[in-house]
Amino acid sequence: MEVKDVCKIVDAQLHTSSREKECKIEKAFSSDLMSDVLTLLTDNLLLITGLNNIQTVRTAEMGDICHVLFVRGKRPSEKMIELAEEQHIVLMSTSYSMFKASGLLWAAGLSPVY
Repeated sequence: MEVKDVCKIVDAQLHTSSREKECKIEKAFSSDLMSDVLTLLTDNLLLITGLNNIQTVRTAEMGDICHVLFVRGKRPSEKMIELAEEQHIVLMSTSYSMFKASGLLWAAGLSPVY
């Protein structure tokens, strides 16, 4: 799945202009607990979260996660966008709940980590 597909499926807004947009997204993981995210060893991952702070971008950086989708109408700050651009991390946001966004992406063929 590509970033444009994710944006279309969950009616998401793209906040970064990173070249990573061309990367294929193969799996997704939904969590607000960044300690759980740091245990993942999966490439081409989409992180779906409602945790909207700079630590989310730092966690994505540490976990080699190139795609983050913020749910529940959360929007990244300018500082978060700047850091994500530097680290080639794609940030998106949707007004959908974590449950709805995850379900729609799963129904569209995106695999879960577990």
